[in-house]
Amino acid sequence: MDSSNSQNSSARLTRALARVLEAGGVAALATLVEAPRGVGAKVLCEDSGGRTGTTGDPLLDEALAGHAAAFLGARAEARTLGVEEFAPALEAWRGARVLFERVEPEPRVVVCGAGHVGAALARLAHAVGYRVTLLDDREDFLARERFPEPGVELVAAPGWTRALAGVVGNGRGVYVAVVTRGHDEDEECMKVVLDARPDYVGMIGSRRRTNIVLARLREAGFADERLREVRAPVGLDLGAVSPEEVALAILAEIVARRRGGTGAPLSAWRRE
Repeated sequence: MDSSNSQNSSARLTRALARVLEAGGVAALATLVEAPRGVGAKVLCEDSGGRTGTTGDPLLDEALAGHAAAFLGARAEARTLGVEEFAPALEAWRGARVLFERVEPEPRVVVCGAGHVGAALARLAHAVGYRVTLLDDREDFLARERFPEPGVELVAAPGWTRALAGVVGNGRGVYVAVVTRGHDEDEECMKVVLDARPDYVGMIGSRRRTNIVLARLREAGFADERLREVRAPVGLDLGAVSPEEVALAILAEIVARRRGGTGAPLSAWRRE
């Protein structure tokens, strides 16, 4: 490939990567890291089916796209495989190795409610490495001195609907915890969040409280299938008591959802 073609290919790939991230999409970037030819060639395989780039071999490109779906489904960040592991029929590429990398927007935790639990969750999620947005309709709860961490975005939301819609976008890579102070605020937030279909949505409260809100949402026209996606009460059963412990239980469930974990004790293997 001459230099002009190489530059054009690189530019197309860069634009495609930017488009995926801006749209909140997910893709797998496959790079030939060891091969008899074409080392460094890249193919971007989007979960929507789109593809950008080439190895120069249409058969290998198809094989990469085929495996990309399985790679994305496994929720791994990166994995290096021999071509024979996912395309054994491609004898010409035997011994070649491909690096698959997950491409997606920076994961964001959105916390609705800056009370004790919400504040603790925002701080903990930031410490773990998430981009964090904390919203509340009480502006004094969002004083910057309470949240000196520069990575915690504070959004005053006198009207939850408009503020939330601008934050959750299309829901891709977004993990929402609704931890407001009452039923009405919960319901207002949940209507926006459910429409966005984020990767995770949880709602704090007792079973009685959360069932009341879910019943209201059902009466408002939300399907049972959609409502079953809501983790309510939110979080894993850690026996949490303090706000910080409750925040840990919520974040643990978010991490399990993002990474494909079960939340079961790792020591369980001893009993298998």
